[in-house]
Amino acid sequence: MPTNPDSLLSLGRSVIRVEAAAIAQLESRIDQNFVRACELLIACKGRIVVCGIGKSGHIGAKLAATLASTGSPAFFVHAAEASHGDLGMFRSDDVVIAISYSGGSSELLILTPGIRRMGIPLISLCGEPDSPLAQASDIVLNTHVEREACPLGLTPTASTTASLAFGDALAIALLGARGFTEEDFARSHPGGRLGRRLLIQVADVMTQGAACPRSLDTASLRDAVAEITSKGLGMVALTNDNDELTGVFTDGDLRRTFDRDVDIRNLTVSSIMTHNPATITREEMAFNAVTRMQELRITSLPVVTDNKLEGVVTMHALLAAGVV
Repeated sequence: MPTNPDSLLSLGRSVIRVEAAAIAQLESRIDQNFVRACELLIACKGRIVVCGIGKSGHIGAKLAATLASTGSPAFFVHAAEASHGDLGMFRSDDVVIAISYSGGSSELLILTPGIRRMGIPLISLCGEPDSPLAQASDIVLNTHVEREACPLGLTPTASTTASLAFGDALAIALLGARGFTEEDFARSHPGGRLGRRLLIQVADVMTQGAACPRSLDTASLRDAVAEITSKGLGMVALTNDNDELTGVFTDGDLRRTFDRDVDIRNLTVSSIMTHNPATITREEMAFNAVTRMQELRITSLPVVTDNKLEGVVTMHALLAAGVV
């Protein structure tokens, strides 16, 4: 059937208004029950077990993931699977968060006696405070909404959004209470950009050993160029007999040498190298290397310890590691 653009716009905007209103109503429910729930979760010696089914189950899986990534060990258990063996994953030092808007989901209610027998505290995110689930809970966080955003009043929309927002409020309140930092976040997100920036050190990405382009500063220009060519990093680090870094020579330096009116056949690389080059240590964060290279408009840095050459870190390697 043909679409009506005005109708599509009207319905879409209506959903946003209804769901925004539902979230706004939650603010007044961030009360002493919320504080008690947070204190219970902070004191948890085991893990936070989030449980739900249907659309509430999807919200629960997201909540468990958010908790786990922000310093509160958590996992999600599907309510139906829990009643067929996965209840064995629960431990007496855990805390359970059950999500059900109606509070009458039979798959959740069948679990409550077992949870009680194990002495596990039960927090519910529930839209019906007088429901069986709410009555079985130690703490009820009220996610009631005036109406669903669905014009039929059937599809969970505003109600699931309310549960999602309340769950996020819990997770972020716990994050703040635990003093969770960027470094903590990075440790649980090693594959993300922030994780790579805060976790990867120069030592993890530098070129070292036989692959590192290096030469004595007494070498001929011909030998230095051969080392640049064979190692393929566009530069060579130059040292004295004690393996101390004395300079660097790059393919850019070579081009600039050709522009000068000199006889390059008898030149030593020390006469045209860059003396006292910028360096970095292996223990520094790789992102610091990126910053330094960008500031100096260079593409490589010698890695040194007590001025002894250990390797070279390049912008190409940093890009490949996802640090940039």
